[in-house]
Amino acid sequence: MFGTSSCLHKLTLSPKGLEKANCKVCVCTAGVRAAEGMWLGHSVKVLAHLSRAVGSSHTAQVMKRSQHQLAKVYVSRRVPQEGVNLLQDSGICEVTQWDFDETVPRSELLKQVAGAHGLFCLLTEKIDKELLDAAGPNLKVISTMSVGHDHLSLDEIKKRGIRVGYTPDVLTAATAELTVALLLATSRRLMEAVEEVKNGGWSAWKPLWLCGFGLQESTVGIVGLGRIGLAIAERLKPFGVKRFLYTGRQPRPEPAAKVQAEYVPLNTLASQSDFIILSCSFTPDTQGMCNKDFFAKMKKTAILINSSRGAVVNQEDLYQALTTGQIAAAGMDVTVPEPLPTNHPLLSLKNCVVLPHIGSATYATRNAMSVLAANNLLAGLKGEPMPSELKM
Repeated sequence: MFGTSSCLHKLTLSPKGLEKANCKVCVCTAGVRAAEGMWLGHSVKVLAHLSRAVGSSHTAQVMKRSQHQLAKVYVSRRVPQEGVNLLQDSGICEVTQWDFDETVPRSELLKQVAGAHGLFCLLTEKIDKELLDAAGPNLKVISTMSVGHDHLSLDEIKKRGIRVGYTPDVLTAATAELTVALLLATSRRLMEAVEEVKNGGWSAWKPLWLCGFGLQESTVGIVGLGRIGLAIAERLKPFGVKRFLYTGRQPRPEPAAKVQAEYVPLNTLASQSDFIILSCSFTPDTQGMCNKDFFAKMKKTAILINSSRGAVVNQEDLYQALTTGQIAAAGMDVTVPEPLPTNHPLLSLKNCVVLPHIGSATYATRNAMSVLAANNLLAGLKGEPMPSELKM
């Protein structure tokens, strides 16, 4: 594993003293050499101590040799610098980064992961057999800056003994806030209203113009009462929601009690809810769950909000439901594909609000995600417990 020396206090001893102290950087009276089995990744601070003890020319030899032993880490996107700094300052890894906002080309990704010990990635990178083969046997840890992990071929990763870190919890509040904002923007027709102001449609105050649906005395159905689902319900409760329904793989009485939510079958939730919020994981069971049969059970005045995964919704069926008046409106922060093509039919509808997957997009949240992903990766390289490890 990769680690730092635990004997910094011994580095000011004489060369002979260092050797007797059994320091992992073995120094003898003839000079400085990298010992077999040395702890990899001595920090600059450590080497500075060593320089004072045995001379800068000898230290340069250690630095040159130890650099060859640093863990190779690839960061697949421009991410908040706090996380990158942690990796660069750790003293145990050499960081290469695709330092752009746009997705790294697949060919470049396959090239850069070759020989890597650690990979810091995002949802946009498909980590499959092809990539793992390209990386080779050195790859020991994958750290994704996301909660979702459907971009990871977990069976293949597990088979190779690679550990995976992810970033739950730190984005719960931000995603819940965005979901509430999306619900309000959709139900109160805010995007339409802004456009009317801009294009001159605001001619006078009109009693029936741009009327939408309010939350007071409403029934809200949540598909997936996990961390984010509960946080959404807690933020909606002060709006005067009369009743919360939820569904999932099994009842969750403890979180449900916090918002007095009632566990019901999916069909019941569909037929009784005024607002349906998708906050579930993407699994084979939830893929395409919201289809024409689901929409047929919804109220004609109901609104669908999706902040989970785009593939939970059959978008062709959603388009039909919105254009025929089967449901009132929809708000989507996630789609298939991402980004959604500008000529996609859903983007032509006034009763469909589409956002570019910005659920966690606050400065504080993205910084926290970057730091957690970096700490997960470093822990994996050192063979230590990760702050947030995905159990496979």
